Amino acid sequence: MWLNTNTYHHSDFEDLEALCKAKEESGLKISLCIPTLNEEKTIGKEIVIFKSALMDRFPLIDEFAVIDSGSTDRTGEISEAYGADFHYSGDILPSQGFKRGKGENLWKAVYELKGDIICYVDADIANIHPRFVYGLVAPLIHRPEVHYCKAFYERPLAFSQGIRPTGGGRVTEILVRPLFSLFYPELSQLFQPLSGEYAVRREVLEKIPFPIGYGVETSHILDVYHEYGMSAFAQTDLDQRVHRNQSTAALGKMAFGILQSFLGRLESHGKATQHEAISDIYRALQANGTEYEEISTQITEEERPPMLEIAEYLKKFPR
Repeated sequence: MWLNTNTYHHSDFEDLEALCKAKEESGLKISLCIPTLNEEKTIGKEIVIFKSALMDRFPLIDEFAVIDSGSTDRTGEISEAYGADFHYSGDILPSQGFKRGKGENLWKAVYELKGDIICYVDADIANIHPRFVYGLVAPLIHRPEVHYCKAFYERPLAFSQGIRPTGGGRVTEILVRPLFSLFYPELSQLFQPLSGEYAVRREVLEKIPFPIGYGVETSHILDVYHEYGMSAFAQTDLDQRVHRNQSTAALGKMAFGILQSFLGRLESHGKATQHEAISDIYRALQANGTEYEEISTQITEEERPPMLEIAEYLKKFPR
């Protein structure tokens, strides 16, 4: 059963000397990407920990870059001071323009970075540890048939008063897991399909489109599954990830964007037909005493094309 054969714990790979030797024998190059937008509070710690453990002490990472959406705080200054390559997303592939969103940063990283494997790690992790990288790249080093390794963990939420031991992963359990169970039952074996930490082979990333917004992780999983099947996936238990809490209102917008992307994939995969265009207006209600208001927000899950369709990419990475 996939759940038993393709699910790991990060401690399976904590012998970093052995892992680096296996990486060297494989000939693979590994790039680490941290997408950012105003992350001055946590980015320095992440860079120090990853660089000291996985570049200076053990040569697991060959390239380490921060791809930024246009921070107005000290994210760039701190990133460069601590030794990471810092790139403003708008300066990468300028012929393609700039769109604000995490998915944009992830897409631009496929062009900017050179590794055979790209590992993405979010910038807001309070309890950052090298396992957030080596636990994800190791299955791809050891098993050539694995193309995409996803993180999962307990997700206590950080508040000003301290830490709540549970509460993370709400959109997964309320929206994504039910949708997977209905339409892609095998994918329900993924503990946290929306986690922001995962490692993927370049040969996969360059073939798939990138939603620039909330739907990027879900769409990637559906596209990889459609092309390669469940055997292409692995997942690694990283124990715990402490992160900032998001409001219920923010999660509603996230769920709306994910649902747009999901419905689009159902149609492109031949699982459903949309007879009318779906709305891109998210409608929320707000009550203030006896005053009631509908708040409308446009959320459009625009997508970047597969990198293989970009001429500059083909020139940089010739077939």
